Amino acid sequence: MLWFSAKGAVMMMLALGLDRLVAEPRRWHPLVGFGLLAQQVERVLRTLLGRHLRLAGMIALLLMLSPALVLATSWPVISGSTWLTGIVNGLLATVLLYHCLGYASLLQHIGWIEQALDEQNIEQARRYLSWIVSRDTSTLNQDEIAQAALESLLENSVDALFASLFWFAVAGPAAALLHRWSNTLDAMWGYRNERYRQFGWAAARLDDVLAWLPARLTALSFILLRRRGTVGWRCWRQQASACASPNGGVVMCVGAGVLGVRLSRGGWYQQQWQPKPDMGEGPRASRLDLARGRRLVRDVLVLWCALWVAVALW
Repeated sequence: MLWFSAKGAVMMMLALGLDRLVAEPRRWHPLVGFGLLAQQVERVLRTLLGRHLRLAGMIALLLMLSPALVLATSWPVISGSTWLTGIVNGLLATVLLYHCLGYASLLQHIGWIEQALDEQNIEQARRYLSWIVSRDTSTLNQDEIAQAALESLLENSVDALFASLFWFAVAGPAAALLHRWSNTLDAMWGYRNERYRQFGWAAARLDDVLAWLPARLTALSFILLRRRGTVGWRCWRQQASACASPNGGVVMCVGAGVLGVRLSRGGWYQQQWQPKPDMGEGPRASRLDLARGRRLVRDVLVLWCALWVAVALW
């Protein structure tokens, strides 16, 4: 099936509509269940292969992603030719793509942080921020909270939205699911510390590979949609290579560049201060820049949807 088609465009619009209306379910969230299962798989494989953690991590990754791999290989078989089966398969594909999206939830969390900052409730803003970042938020001031939130918005726009849309467009729902699950495992296992440096190596590398092209297409979209696109391009060339994340660094540097701001100098991760290279140009980001960041991501989404529909009609 050609997912870059009129049917694929309809499925994409329906999935985005579901994400907007329903967002993340408060109970029985599929990714929460996936994460709990991943914890059990990690525990068992650490027990069995404690001296070979990289091998254990590779086996754990393969086990956790096997349903998506099976779905990818079997989709042409389960896709029938009758109109009824076509509708059922279309609904299934839509639900799977919706499962991969976290755009509405991301906007919701950013909105909570903005509201808390507006109310001068720094403790509440720190608490909301801690739900979407891995750094210690307990000592951040208002501007530092805004900078960390803007970083998360830019970076997670790829993980929670654009990468899923990209893989759905080029390879279907199984590919989108494969990316979303690998990204979840990277968030759980991809730390460069003593516990996960070896075990999480495979998950981190796979997530880097799957997000490589979507991240760069997102960054190019940032450049095309803002007047400071040349600044964003310069930040990409001069700053992104110094960032720890090969994909997140590109998106954050370009996003900050086109917005005309700079992001945080560093943060406390697992009780260790980790400085960050320059990301962006201009004054340090503030609370007012969060709304500008949301509009930037929204405009890129509109652009991608318009291009998808145009290609489908063509």
